[in-house]
Amino acid sequence: MNKLTQTYNCMVAQSGGPTSAINASLAGVVHQVLASKQYDICYGSINGIVGILNENYLNFNEILELPNMSIEKLKLSPSMYLGSCRYKIKSFQDDPATYEKIFEQFEKKNIKAFFYIGGNDSMDTVMKLSAYSKQIGSDVRIIGIPKTIDNDLCVTDHTPGFGSAAKYIATSVLEIAHDTFIYPVDSVTIIEIMGRDAGWLTAASALARNDYQQAPHLIYLPEAEFDDDQFIADVKHILAQRQNVIVAVSEGIRYSDGTYVAASGSAVDQFGHQQLSGAGKTLEYLVKEKIGVKVRSVEVNVLQRCAAHLASATDLTEAFAQGQKAVLLSLEGVTGAMVTLERLSNEPYEVTYSYYDVSKIANETKAVPRNWINEKGNDITEECLAYLLPLIQGEVSLSFTGGLPDYMPISHLNACRSKTEE
Repeated sequence: MNKLTQTYNCMVAQSGGPTSAINASLAGVVHQVLASKQYDICYGSINGIVGILNENYLNFNEILELPNMSIEKLKLSPSMYLGSCRYKIKSFQDDPATYEKIFEQFEKKNIKAFFYIGGNDSMDTVMKLSAYSKQIGSDVRIIGIPKTIDNDLCVTDHTPGFGSAAKYIATSVLEIAHDTFIYPVDSVTIIEIMGRDAGWLTAASALARNDYQQAPHLIYLPEAEFDDDQFIADVKHILAQRQNVIVAVSEGIRYSDGTYVAASGSAVDQFGHQQLSGAGKTLEYLVKEKIGVKVRSVEVNVLQRCAAHLASATDLTEAFAQGQKAVLLSLEGVTGAMVTLERLSNEPYEVTYSYYDVSKIANETKAVPRNWINEKGNDITEECLAYLLPLIQGEVSLSFTGGLPDYMPISHLNACRSKTEE
């Protein structure tokens, strides 16, 4: 290990959408920093890169000395303890002032390593900061730690946060089936699940199937072309066999010409991603028009990314380990990289941790392989199911206060506006 020759500090931040496991990665970073004794202070930047630009930090050394605060509680808390941002930095050629400000802060705080926990857009930031660091000859080590419920980061086998979201999706579909099957009337229930470009979460709905029920009966992912007429034919085929049909669809399902089944006009976010909503509702109206049976759509929205009470123990364990790995890599002198996970086997389930050049990961998307989707494009294969199953294993044990989970307090994120500011 390339130990530091003098005392330095490090900084960690979170970005993008929350998950039930991203705080476990944060906990892994903080735990390993304190255990290594190679960094003096572990700072947390509030609201990602924005926190650095605004000089808004927490000191984890001090936080963990407070009553009712612990690494374990942080690991089990949902969402993002440090808050998030959707801040896209331009290239340093186009916006040198932002980079200069960030590295001025690194120097001011005596930062030797910066850990950024996030998804694809966050890895873009890691890549750009690393390139700038190299250009100016800085020795700050910049490492990305993956997270996303979408599971669409390349190279790594799967991403922290996905397993817990998959567990929540599968459980919800099973419970919807129990709710739906009580009525002896023809019905169709359409469940819309997050996934703009990759259908991993929707594929996970198949984990709900067991020996007494086979919902969802149809699954549609963005990776397979969608066709209205074939969809109606598929639903009619299932209705001829049973009264209640449950369908799982990704929000990003699209037609052969690339048009999304439902998109909110031409609205896009600052990263250029089209803002989708309403695929389930669109198909609900289509079934109502073409078949005329009882039909409803259910949109599984933010619940799938913040349901810490139903987190996968496997997911949290791996997320924590990847946070630890990032710190160890920084002490070895690694920079411009993202922590990766390689699966060694499904049975028994075994993984190992490594890293990869972040420039070959950022801005790329890992889709569900087409051969993991059946020929008709309305279900997944056994190979896909075998990939998914280990990721939802194990339950977490939470502490409760007043009947509710006892999570890490986030009062530092809950600043109220004064009336004069409104």
